[in-house]
Amino acid sequence: MRPISRKAFEELVAEALEGLPDEFLDRLDNVGIVTADVPTGEQRRYHDLAPDDTLLGLYEGVALTDRESYGMVLPDKITIFQRPLEEFSEDEEDLVYQVQVTVVHEIAHHFGIDDERLHELGY
Repeated sequence: MRPISRKAFEELVAEALEGLPDEFLDRLDNVGIVTADVPTGEQRRYHDLAPDDTLLGLYEGVALTDRESYGMVLPDKITIFQRPLEEFSEDEEDLVYQVQVTVVHEIAHHFGIDDERLHELGY
């Protein structure tokens, strides 16, 4: 598909967040959600990604289920990667869907849901 502007992509991410139930949004304290073109080299190395591995989104932080004494820490961070999502999507309608799925997937990691369980749930 043809790339869209960063502003339009950020709006898709915002719309995906707005579509979530308040019960989830209320539990996203101290979580920053950002967009980026592609994962950094450091992110790719940290997650041991091969050159041809695709990363659509990334949760960096401590899941709610793993927190014991949690205070005075930097915010957790969810990054949604524009170019891989555009390349993965067939058209703009599919991009909207893929952004929604990716946002939910990364927020699920914040709640302590791992990839295996997410795949069982259809994400």
